[in-house]
Amino acid sequence: MDNHIFTFSAIFLYLACSALLFIQLKKPTVGSASNTVTLPKKQIILIGFAALFLHSLALHNSMVTTLGINLGFYNAISMVSVFIGLFTLVATWRHPVEILAVAFLPIAAITLLFDNFSPTIHLLDPGSSNALIFHILTSMIAYSILAMAALQAILLSIQNKFLHAHQPGGIIRLMPPLRYMEVLLFELIAVGFMALTISLGSGLIFLENMFEQHLAHKTILSIIAWFVFLTLLVGHWKLGWRGRTAIRWTLGGFVSLMLAYFGSKFVLEIILV
Repeated sequence: MDNHIFTFSAIFLYLACSALLFIQLKKPTVGSASNTVTLPKKQIILIGFAALFLHSLALHNSMVTTLGINLGFYNAISMVSVFIGLFTLVATWRHPVEILAVAFLPIAAITLLFDNFSPTIHLLDPGSSNALIFHILTSMIAYSILAMAALQAILLSIQNKFLHAHQPGGIIRLMPPLRYMEVLLFELIAVGFMALTISLGSGLIFLENMFEQHLAHKTILSIIAWFVFLTLLVGHWKLGWRGRTAIRWTLGGFVSLMLAYFGSKFVLEIILV
């Protein structure tokens, strides 16, 4: 089947899911007058899962080639979007964090569009070891979870700004309570930190070239990010770090990780090409 069908169907469903969740968030409270008819939350999220399934099919067709696995820049970004989309929809299914899905699903649609119309090529060696594949997979999972944490930190920053300015209206009404947002942020950071630890550990144990010239910057930036998130978690548990301090450390660690994972790929596969 034409990959464009999977791509545009997924994009349509992503945008529909995001729009329906946004409409539901804006729905008046019980007892208020409203002519808006919305689907139950879990039915809307199922639309998101359908989009995720179609996105995965489109990504599979783009990645799996006769010459090997294509992990080009846009394919890598698209794969991260699949992981983030999965974690976001599961979190939204279980918790009142619809704002996360509203914010992220349009981004997933954009990454899929770029992957479909601006393909890049970076083929993995067909003889790649299972250790390398495990390292790549855990790296993508760690990055995806910590990217969710960064998005959560941005939303938390917006919430903090409005509350400190004594402006509780607007987008703030669509968010869960501040305390809940902070708890979710540190849960995401803790899980992402564990995944990053496994990723770095597997690389240091099984891969012999992590500190060679073409990979040294990735390894060093990833280790810096690891120490940033470790410091943040210890600071939170021992010193009670939260609010703006937590937001700054989260975004700082994520920027380091983003440069490690995608900085050189962007330069080599997009700018220089």
